[in-house]
Parts: sequence; structure tokens; C-alpha cells
Amino acid sequence: MSIFRTFAIGLLLTTGAAGAQEALPPAQVTPLMTKALADYPDKEAVMITVEFPPGGGDPVHRHNAHGFIYVLEGSIVMGVRGGESVTLTPGQTFYEGPDDVHTVGRNASLTKPAKFLVVLLKDKSKPIFTPVH
Repeated sequence: MSIFRTFAIGLLLTTGAAGAQEALPPAQVTPLMTKALADYPDKEAVMITVEFPPGGGDPVHRHNAHGFIYVLEGSIVMGVRGGESVTLTPGQTFYEGPDDVHTVGRNASLTKPAKFLVVLLKDKSKPIFTPVH
């Protein structure tokens, strides 16, 4: 199973089984590229786009990676444990580190979709998405 399919299934299962978390309409994840990094053994770069439907978002999770986010369309709210949430619009960026827990990731709008580009620098052996309960 591809890591992108694992990511999408993880999003769906975690959102559906969120228990104490409010269930949000799930994100649509589109894989763009995975590239081994020859200068960094056992590391890879993964590039995806994520689209949040109106009112949609992610459950609490981590990536165990350096994550670079660039907003393409709409407006998103992002935050990591211990930090303040920020609202981002097209052209703005967000970073989360390998030890961060992504506590807030949602569309700021209830009426318009939001889309962003994600680049993850990670260990090849690690999943790109790990739910946190």
C-alpha cells in the first residue's frame, strides 16, 4: 500500500474514530512526488497537496518529519502543541518539526474549500501521518 493511501486512510479512520475530538469532514490528499535524498541516507522528501472541504480538517496527529506548508487557495488554521494557532491565506507558510504534535489543522471557512502544498522531509521507514490520541 502506498504511503499516500496509508495517509488518506489514517485521516479517514482517525477522523471517524475521534471519540473525544469533533469529527471534521476529511481532507483530500493528492500525492505529487516522493524522492529519495542521496545526500541523506534513509531520508526522503514527500510532496502532496491537501484540500480541506468547507468546515473540514485533520485530527490531532504528527508527521515525525520536517513539514513545510504553503497555502495555495482559501484560508487554513494551523497550530502545534505549545504554540498559538495561526490563520493563513494564499502565499503564507507554516512549519512543523519532527517532534511537533499538530493539534489544529482545519479550513477557516465553512463555505469555501482550502488547498495547500506540503513538503515533508522524513525517514523512509516512517509513515507520513501518525494519529495522536
